[in-house]
Amino acid sequence: MASRAFQTWVRAKHGYPVEDENCSGRSYRGQRGGSDLEAERKIALLSTENERLTGQISRLEERIAVLERIATDPAERVAREIDSLR
Repeated sequence: MASRAFQTWVRAKHGYPVEDENCSGRSYRGQRGGSDLEAERKIALLSTENERLTGQISRLEERIAVLERIATDPAERVAREIDSLR
């Protein structure tokens, strides 16, 4: 009996389905109202971070393209462009 209680506690703690013999169906950890707000907050934070990282990747791709162009172009052309910027 103690083993079953421990197993149920571990499953509930880690979010695995917990079968309830008294009720039909399963119960999951975090399905109550407060956890929904927490989940929405995490989703919003992850979405914001995803947008930030996507922008950063775009900027890095642009920089890599410039560096590739510099590395593959003839030296005279690069020197002319640098002189024209001065």
